[in-house]
Amino acid sequence: MDPDGNKPRLVPKGRLRFDKVRGGDMLLLPERVVQLNTSSAAILRLCDGTRTAAEIIAKLEADFEANGLSDDVLGFLREAREKGWVMT
Repeated sequence: MDPDGNKPRLVPKGRLRFDKVRGGDMLLLPERVVQLNTSSAAILRLCDGTRTAAEIIAKLEADFEANGLSDDVLGFLREAREKGWVMT
């Protein structure tokens, strides 16, 4: 994934929801539900089609006061695209 060119977004029928019963974020897709960890949910919340992957990384690094998240975020975005969760 090109961090400066692609603007990832959830697939059209994908929705993020907080499940009070499970106490965590869920990705709702047709015919499946994916329970997300905190990091995955934070990344997917920023996948709105308006930000490049580089902008998503910069926002996460600022929000979590962390550096060097690029490889992890890009790896997650590649995997999420392969699984059909996001598109670019």
